[in-house]
Order: sequence, then C-alpha cells, then structure tokens
Amino acid sequence: MARKNKMNITIVGAGNVGTQFAVHCAEKRHKVTIYGSKPERISRELTVVDDNNEVIHRGTIAKATNSEEEAFSNADLIFVTMPATLMKPNAAKIEPFARPGMKICIAPGTGGGECAFRGCIEKGATVFGVQRVPSVARLVEYGKTVRAVGYRGEMFVAALPNSKTAECSKLIESILDIKTSPLPNYLNITLTPSNPILHTTRLRNLYGDYHEGVVYESVPLFYEDWNNETSELLLACDDEVQRLCRALTQFDLSYVKSLRVHYESPTADAMTKKISSIAGFKGLTSPTVKVEGGYIPDFDSRYFTADFSYGLAILMQIAEFVGIDAPNMRETLDWYYGLVGKRDEYRFSDFGINSYKEFIEFYSK
Repeated sequence: MARKNKMNITIVGAGNVGTQFAVHCAEKRHKVTIYGSKPERISRELTVVDDNNEVIHRGTIAKATNSEEEAFSNADLIFVTMPATLMKPNAAKIEPFARPGMKICIAPGTGGGECAFRGCIEKGATVFGVQRVPSVARLVEYGKTVRAVGYRGEMFVAALPNSKTAECSKLIESILDIKTSPLPNYLNITLTPSNPILHTTRLRNLYGDYHEGVVYESVPLFYEDWNNETSELLLACDDEVQRLCRALTQFDLSYVKSLRVHYESPTADAMTKKISSIAGFKGLTSPTVKVEGGYIPDFDSRYFTADFSYGLAILMQIAEFVGIDAPNMRETLDWYYGLVGKRDEYRFSDFGINSYKEFIEFYSK
C-alpha cells in the first residue's frame, strides 16, 4: 500500500455509484483509476452536485482505462459498482490479479457478488460489501458529474473473511466521512430486503396482467405513483424475509431490518405515503419500451434482469436451503418466469454451495 495511507483505488464502472465513489476517493487524495468500456469519455475532473446543482464534492482521478492490467495489477482497493448481472465476468477479470492484502468492495453488496468473488477470497483477497449505497445518485453528465441526494447518516459493512470487517468499515468511513459500522456477518447484506423485493413487487403490480399483445396507453411512475396494493405485497414479502432470518439461528441477523422499520412505515398505507414522497425517487419512470400504440415492459431493464435473477431468486434459494415456505416471494418469482421463461443465471451450486451445510460454512468464514 502506498505511503501516508494513500491507496491505489480502482473503480469498476462509471455509472451513478461508480462516479460518486470515484469523486469521494479522489477527494481524499487517493490515486484513482476508473475501469470502464468508454475511458475516452471520462474526464479527470469529476464532481458530485446536490439538488441545486451546487458542487458538494470534487476530485481529480489519475486515469480511466479499459485495460485489466492497468486497472487491477497494482490496486489496493477495488470498488465494483456494476450491476449484479455483471459480477461473474468482473470477478473473472479481477481474479488473476487478486492477492493477499487486496480489498474488493461490492457496492451495493447484494446480488450474490460475494460468491462470484469466491476465487479472489481463496487467493487471499478480502471481499466486502456495503449494505446500501451512500445516497440516491443519478448521472448528470457521463464521465463528469453525478447528482447525489439524501446521504445516509450511517453505513454498514460486512467482509469475507469476517475478521476483516472492522478494518473495512474504517476504510469506508475514511473515504465517505459517514459513520460506518461493522455487521456481524455477510448474510446481513445478502438478506437485505431492498431491491430484491422492492422492485420486484412493484413490477408485478404494474405488469401483473401483461402477456404478449398487451400494450399500455400509459404506465405510472415507478415510485411517485406507488399504491397500497404494491405495499401489501411488499410487506408480505418483507415478513417472509424476517421469518427466514429467524430460522437461520446460527447467525446474528439483527441488522436485516424489516422495511417496516427502515421506512418507518408499519402499514401498507404508511408505506405508500413514504415511498411515493421520497425526494430522491421523484420523477423516476417505470421500465418500458415505446411501441406502436403505447408501451410494453422493458424486460432488459436492470429492474428485471438483476432484481429477479440476482435478488429474489437468491432469497428463494436460501429459503429452500433452510426449508422455509415463502409463498409471496415464490409467486412473484414464478410470475416473472411465466413471462420470460425459467432463468438460472444465479445458482449457489455454480459456486460449490450445494447444501445447507455448505451454505452455512461459506458464510461462517
């Protein structure tokens, strides 16, 4: 690691979260490299702005590159900010350079990335995740500016091996200047009931009657037009996640907070009012494709491709390991499979986890 605690940091991805992390790391005078497919479009001077377009963070990166050698060979810390659908290919690119002392952060840490990076862990690297991203972030201009709204008051981190969690927490706190607390184990991230049930229940509510040939004249906004029907399904799925946590008695899962607690909304009506009024969600549209006569669902959207196969499907596989019935999550996943066909993009068995015993062993490291 470089002297004076300055690190070589690589950011994988120059989207919303990647740009935000790049700015914060560069602002702290770390040597920052962005790894992406369009390095020529990424400025060295990057900024984070607020809702009023006032610059609140500014940083100068060292370079942007599409070369794995340049990006990973000397990296002390790597932030992987790409969608869950790209975790396996990104892990394959990083693994040849993995070594003891290297740290790889998945932001956010949900989506099964910890298993995708198993080979890096076996080579001595530490893989850790943040339970949620620091704020809502949206690109203003690719390669230059991102808008961040509603920074969290506290971040939570877990690592594999678990013994590195406290060290990784201090690292995130030093970069973001946000209080960061260590989680008891990585399952507190894997089981976090965020997008895997938030997005999927909303999609089922929006497109529950869809079949080939259906065209919608208009589609409600994703969050601002949230309704009680979605909230009821969301809370039912949330209850199933909590039941799953209670069944995993080998682990302290006290940080897998119910969405009732996270959003301070114990009822469907309160949840609808809360989600529809969150400032950072204002104006966000539902995933659609324009066709003659109106709109159809955009099944290539990350809301579909990531949050079902790399979110809800993971929760359901864990429920099957444990032997817990989760009918609302199962029916929501089956609804998706009914539209696009059965998917097996993420299977624990692909990473050598074939039984409840092997599942427990992996997350007990």
